[in-house]
Amino acid sequence: MKIKVLPVGELGTNCYILADEESKLAAVIDPGDEAERILAQVKADGLQVKYILLTHGHYDHTTAVPELHEALPGAEIYIHQADSHGAGGRLFPLASQVDDLLLYDEGDELELGGLTIRVMSTPGHSLGSVVLQVNDVLFTGDTLFAGSCGRTDLRGGNYEQMMASLKRLALLNGDFHVLPGHEAASTLERERHVNYYMKEALSRP
Repeated sequence: MKIKVLPVGELGTNCYILADEESKLAAVIDPGDEAERILAQVKADGLQVKYILLTHGHYDHTTAVPELHEALPGAEIYIHQADSHGAGGRLFPLASQVDDLLLYDEGDELELGGLTIRVMSTPGHSLGSVVLQVNDVLFTGDTLFAGSCGRTDLRGGNYEQMMASLKRLALLNGDFHVLPGHEAASTLERERHVNYYMKEALSRP
């Protein structure tokens, strides 16, 4: 498994390129902007993009999707149904932009060569927010950040749901690499100990 991160767009969204090194199949996670740069990286690494995966529907995670879809017509595009028609203050309705948009939800699994991508529904930042687990890595989108969590004051956000989602992540067995939608990476064990919001979530019944 190989992962590259490309901070893209005006908000520096972390776009991840997840690759199975043996098969050279890849998933592009949260292509928030700069489609040409993403495509150039995929080409340089000799990868075939099988999936374009969205952790949620905000524009800063989805803006490059239509251009990537045009350049990579064979790639399957997935988002949670609750965010497929847009989310938050600035809408990006993928369902009207991508004719063959696919939907995933809690418990779904996608095969990427020898890798398995597992979908966890984690509402709070938006109704359709998900975390994607691959081996010991969590792509947390805007659910969990290093030392913080995503906003809950946008349309579709809900603080109580965020607390439930953070508690669920905190109670996962073992440690994981946390690759968030913005800023620096972390580990789940670190967040259990230093993240105020995760500690609050753990203190709830």
